[in-house]
Amino acid sequence: MENKNKLAFGKQNYLLMLAGIAFLIIGFIIMSADNEPFGFGTLGLTIGPMIVLAGFGVQFFAILRKPGN
Repeated sequence: MENKNKLAFGKQNYLLMLAGIAFLIIGFIIMSADNEPFGFGTLGLTIGPMIVLAGFGVQFFAILRKPGN
């Protein structure tokens, strides 16, 4: 019989999810810190979105990773 109190993800998965959330928050902060009008500078158009995409990639990896590996 299976243990019904078992969590869906392992500790490593949750740590990776927290890291992904941190990347997302940092990316959005960088995009909002752009001083150009309407955010059309390097921070708002290039660096910030790349960090946000990396955050989504980490989240995707954290969800699909098997717990315990």
